[in-house]
Amino acid sequence: MSQQTHTHVDERTARKVAEEARESEWRLPSFGKQLFLGDFRLDLIHPHPRPDAEQRRKGEDFLARLTEFCATRIDPALIEREARIPDEVIAGLRDLGALGMKVPEKYGGLGLSQYYYGRALMVVGSVSGALGALLSAHQSIGVPQPVKLFGTREQKDEWLPRCARQISAFLLTEPDVGSDPARLRATAVPDGDDYLLNGVKLWTTNGVVADLVVVMARVPKSAGHRGGISAFVVDMSTPGITVENRNAFMGLRGIENGVTRFHDVRVPKANLIGTEGAGLKIALTTLNTGRLSLPAVCAASGKWAARIAREWSRERVQWGRPVGEHEAVSRKVAFIAATAYAMEAMHDLSSRLADDERNDIRIEAALAKLWSSEMACRVADDLMQLRGGRGYETAESLAARGERGVPVEQLVRDLRINRIFEGSTEIMHLLIAREAVDAHLSAAGGVIDPDASPARRARAAAKAGGFYARWLPTLVTGAGQRPNSYAEFGVLARHLRYVERASRKLARSVFYAAGRWQGGLERKQGFLGRMVDIGAELFAMSAVCVRAHADASGESGLSDGAPGKSALLLADAFCKQARVRVDELFDGLWRNTDAMDAKLARAVLAGDFAWLEQGVLDPSIPGPWIAPSEPGPSTKETVHRTIG
Repeated sequence: MSQQTHTHVDERTARKVAEEARESEWRLPSFGKQLFLGDFRLDLIHPHPRPDAEQRRKGEDFLARLTEFCATRIDPALIEREARIPDEVIAGLRDLGALGMKVPEKYGGLGLSQYYYGRALMVVGSVSGALGALLSAHQSIGVPQPVKLFGTREQKDEWLPRCARQISAFLLTEPDVGSDPARLRATAVPDGDDYLLNGVKLWTTNGVVADLVVVMARVPKSAGHRGGISAFVVDMSTPGITVENRNAFMGLRGIENGVTRFHDVRVPKANLIGTEGAGLKIALTTLNTGRLSLPAVCAASGKWAARIAREWSRERVQWGRPVGEHEAVSRKVAFIAATAYAMEAMHDLSSRLADDERNDIRIEAALAKLWSSEMACRVADDLMQLRGGRGYETAESLAARGERGVPVEQLVRDLRINRIFEGSTEIMHLLIAREAVDAHLSAAGGVIDPDASPARRARAAAKAGGFYARWLPTLVTGAGQRPNSYAEFGVLARHLRYVERASRKLARSVFYAAGRWQGGLERKQGFLGRMVDIGAELFAMSAVCVRAHADASGESGLSDGAPGKSALLLADAFCKQARVRVDELFDGLWRNTDAMDAKLARAVLAGDFAWLEQGVLDPSIPGPWIAPSEPGPSTKETVHRTIG
């Protein structure tokens, strides 16, 4: 029998579900965690981690073959025009092994490192954002990653070989459930040796064409069943699955994203990944490295934007000289070039830390995703401004009238989703902030817990006193105040000293905020967002300095074209730009309009300003002369195309 549970939860219950899903222990050191504590652990990221010879050989060989294929066999204009990826392109990528980049070789995959996987996404994403999304959704968050991390030997033997040849997807979001998994409605009810899966999943990237999917569903608690949100591998050929719609979007026009309904779908118990109730933890752990696919795509966009900005600003002449020589334009060119270098440096460092497996990178990966997705959009917007009307005009239109078809407006559209994919900017702020204040909550959480007894609060206060007595003195002075510290970095040493000082200042600010607002700090989302943005900029500066030092010494092995000393100039420029942003963010911690904005928003929601909306029409409400649209395809067969 079909079941659909309508779950209504209060804020405390929702927070409890999220808290239970996060990894609460820190078994390995974390550069990002220590950065927010005012402890600048440069030793955790310098010298720059490097791959071994075999990883490098295997990765470079695949990149060469992939680059040749993308340059000669893919027509990005065709994908954009027809809003679909040709079957022969997917077949060709399958033959190259691109569907199994992260699948171990013993299961028929390529077994690439995280770094070379990201580099491959940069190549593919630079040709087509939709194609990059297909490959990353399959391998970063689809079936291969959670099965590789949490699957049994039998599950790996059964599904990983299929993942090297077939497309997969990850299904969590529902029509009424986004970033609040406590309200998840999809159910998996035990029935003999199976579970009966029912529910609807929205925005299922790859779901329209996938052969295997990971589905998050709630198992009811009962005798013999722990229950809770759980992860299942589901074969899309199973009866009862319907792909109800292929969604269309502002960008990524070839993406295979849809609405998927499960009606009494029988899923064998052997398809449960991990244990019942472990689904969200599996999803979050998968995303620790899965999020790094987005910084890779953003870095690729930045590198392409730097090229177009250079060429156009040098060739376009206004008032007797190239537009790039005018200060208003040169500022944008400098920002694009410096930020492109930083996005690449942040991706490379985070990926190499993931490969190194000696650090906990949950904060670093989240910061890389957050910062890169925001900065890539700024880069694309500045590039459009540089190109003027030609930036706003489509590549097809430019080509039709004889000009080079530069798809800048497509870049703007394609990149915009990255600020929403795999955790919106707002949600990322909250997730990172929770990890950043973990030490404070561990030390003083009992003091502000509304459910704590007086005795427990007293014990927590004593514990907090001991923690802060040891910690606060470390925030007074440090290497950033010694003029000769980090001398090996030459001209960049001053920027690392700034990062060290800013790290301690940030930690002091968090301590002051925790004392001022106590339990109310979690609702000060404006403060928390700026706090996280400061940490992101400091991480970016650190990554850039480490990368530029390696590039200048010829030790990185990361870039073509032997950047040498020019890398130091680019890194110096980026750090100076970032310092301006950090200083503004620090000022905004305490001088802002957050309280006024919240009050005004409540009045808007109450309808106090509904008069402001008068005098215009709402295009989302059809007029009486407009006939209702015809319903779209209702079965998987009418939407699904054959992949081979």
